[in-house]
Amino acid sequence: MKKLALVVAAVALFAGACSSSDEPSTQPGASVTAPAPKGAANSNEPSTLTVFAAASLTESFTALGKAFEAQHPGTTVKFSFAGSSGLVQQLTNGAKADVFASADQASMDKASQGGVIEGQPAVFATNKLAIAVAPGNPKGIKSFADLNKAGLTVITCAPQVPCGAATKKVETATGVTLKPKSEEQDVKQVLNKVASGDADAGLVYVTDTTSAAGKVDKVDFPQAAQAINSYPIAAVKGGQAELARQFEEFVLGTEGKNELTKAGFGPAQ
Repeated sequence: MKKLALVVAAVALFAGACSSSDEPSTQPGASVTAPAPKGAANSNEPSTLTVFAAASLTESFTALGKAFEAQHPGTTVKFSFAGSSGLVQQLTNGAKADVFASADQASMDKASQGGVIEGQPAVFATNKLAIAVAPGNPKGIKSFADLNKAGLTVITCAPQVPCGAATKKVETATGVTLKPKSEEQDVKQVLNKVASGDADAGLVYVTDTTSAAGKVDKVDFPQAAQAINSYPIAAVKGGQAELARQFEEFVLGTEGKNELTKAGFGPAQ
């Protein structure tokens, strides 16, 4: 009987141990929390979307970034604006970004060939050149050929930058070869030199003269139609794919189109 009692006690002790280690507590006030699925994201967790964008998109994308943040609480949009060719170089050298928006197809093609683009880029706008001059156009510039007038200080973009490549196309179409004082790495640098009085004229985009209204005047010329730039946008490999997709759709959507049209961009072609 004594041996039987010891066996019964041992079985009861073993059962109690199993119950305490394998079963959820049922004591008053205790709760059981199911583990989160592996890989699940916290929708309330703050995130930063990094966008590399052409300098000519500065004003319109800054506005769109704020609107996107308003529609996506917890998300911050961080921009890096520069010449498209320079941005491609940064990406191929390993710079981290989620979205790339270029001022021409050639730069986007280089990014794709460099293996840094995810999926198929989509064109969201077009742009063309205009001549930026001082308010009131004191030098009387009326045409592309006038940029070769003696005594004028003219600034253009460097040939590898989209606005510089467009300038070269116009030179070919007109037979007029410019002699710029300097060739800048992005279109905003050209615009700023005209606005500051360091240059009499500069070749920029129509949208740049719109953003600097009051600081410069715009001179249109028909040959600009020979060098219309398409602006593509795409997700960057290794970035936040879903958030990048949402931003792309936002730019391509109604709100994006309205903001870009207001800035002077043409429709996608």
